[in-house]
Amino acid sequence: MSIFDIFRRKKEIPAPWSKYYTDEEMNMEVPNISMYDQIKKAASKYPQYTAYQYFDRKIKFKKFIKQIDKAAISLEKMGINKGDIATICMPNVPEALITLYALNKLGAIANMLHPLSAEEEIKASLSSTKTKYLFMIDLFYNKIKNNIYDTNVKKVVFVSASNSMNIFMKIGYKLTQIGKVERYPHNNMFISWNKFKSYAWFKKAGTYTKFGKDTPAVILHSGGTSGNPKNVVIQNRCFTYAAKQEKISLKRLRAGDSCLAILPNFHGFGLSVLMHSPMALGCSTILVPQFDSKKFDILFNKTKPTCVLGVPTLFEALTKCNNIKNLDLSFLKYVISGGDFLSKSLETRINNYLKEHNSFAKITQGYGLSEALAAVCLACDDVNKSGSIGIPLAGNHIKIINPSTREAMPYNEVGEICIHTKALMMGYLNNESETNDALQIHDDGHIWLHTGDLGYMDEDGFVFYKGRLKRMIITSGYNVYPAHIEEVIESHPAVLQCTVVGVPHDYKQEVAKAFIVLKDGFHGLFIKTEIKEFCKKNLAHYMVPAEFVYRKKLPKTKLGKVDFRKLQSDIGVDDDE
Repeated sequence: MSIFDIFRRKKEIPAPWSKYYTDEEMNMEVPNISMYDQIKKAASKYPQYTAYQYFDRKIKFKKFIKQIDKAAISLEKMGINKGDIATICMPNVPEALITLYALNKLGAIANMLHPLSAEEEIKASLSSTKTKYLFMIDLFYNKIKNNIYDTNVKKVVFVSASNSMNIFMKIGYKLTQIGKVERYPHNNMFISWNKFKSYAWFKKAGTYTKFGKDTPAVILHSGGTSGNPKNVVIQNRCFTYAAKQEKISLKRLRAGDSCLAILPNFHGFGLSVLMHSPMALGCSTILVPQFDSKKFDILFNKTKPTCVLGVPTLFEALTKCNNIKNLDLSFLKYVISGGDFLSKSLETRINNYLKEHNSFAKITQGYGLSEALAAVCLACDDVNKSGSIGIPLAGNHIKIINPSTREAMPYNEVGEICIHTKALMMGYLNNESETNDALQIHDDGHIWLHTGDLGYMDEDGFVFYKGRLKRMIITSGYNVYPAHIEEVIESHPAVLQCTVVGVPHDYKQEVAKAFIVLKDGFHGLFIKTEIKEFCKKNLAHYMVPAEFVYRKKLPKTKLGKVDFRKLQSDIGVDDDE
């Protein structure tokens, strides 16, 4: 029996942030429709508005819904039925969205997979989800050719990044790929996107079975609280609810505006906040298949988005761009950072950059995770406190608990962040044990998602993120929060970036180890000695890092976050001497 089926008498949840919403917003219901229905409704209301932009091509909603309906016919012809799982392994190309909504129309499930995953990772995902059909970017045929027959996959549809380009860009792209990409064989197992589309020739979209809010729609991937890879099953309700929440929070976002999708479609923030929700509201999504941080300003100047969301390292890269003289960012309404910790020093640098380039926007933070479809908290417009990840989105609830006792923590005291929302995941696919660890019924009768994240809430309902529970360092019995040490070190004028991890110690259990990137023009033993003394002056003695390691740059994950695991295995050699 699913924990969603268990009836408990529910108590009212304290919500000090409710003053920022109306009663109707706090208690809004989830519409009993699918993702496809929501996009179809937008297409009916805004047929001449742009649904998505891909390089120089802008596709209107009227055409987008036709592309989806034709693809759904092809899927049916291929044999896809309700409940089947098809894997989408592509960057941000139009075919990824077309396939996603076509699958959703049929009640099938889209497993969103990172195309840069290793060969064995792809095989593991295909096997664990029992994928029957794979839609993949053709650049990575070599990653499946050796093991695709060891999976349940019946057919692979290969998509080229050039499929939706205009004719001139398409020719140029194909010329650049000559001799670089291994060609896949054309047979019953492997077909092209154009061949797939031909299945729908001379056929019209007939009546279809409508699927409601509780139909599984998407599988995202998460390490959860344990760090082990898991398949997160997301229902339609999460996406349709998220779109309603985005409309409430981003009050200045209007139909016809645009959102820059630099985060990928296999990332919850990217798929929900930058793709589905904007289109559901009549906005367009600007698809960026390959992001070049060194040309961020060029991208801004060319696309002029209303809203952009990214991880802190991407916005830091923007401040270093100098390709466009007199860059005007006055078109930006929202600049949101999510997915990683935004330090106060970086927040200041980005806001100064925005102001210098004529933008009235200020960077704010959002917070979420795949298990609650990415966005849970958001700070924007006047509902914002510096350093905060915002207040819970309308209808969401957050409480801070003692992870050992599950008792609620007082305001302004650090504990584990727990989430209650109508957008909770259905569970981890075929993993009841991990699902029950993550989704727990508390004494108030509500189901709460245990995030494994640390933070605190103030009296106004603003939440402040303090790092991962697993990143918390226990040294000689003291709780040490890496984010606090990082904030102190980054306040030193010579420091550009700092990340702190815990490393084993013979008798203290753990000690802090700081990895530091210095600003240009700062180097040498004197500066490093000064930083140590700075820490001794501004941190409690048990918080002062036992080691200071200097790097020219810090390792990043595929999503642009700092790779803590690589840092924890670092041998401690200072490569910046």
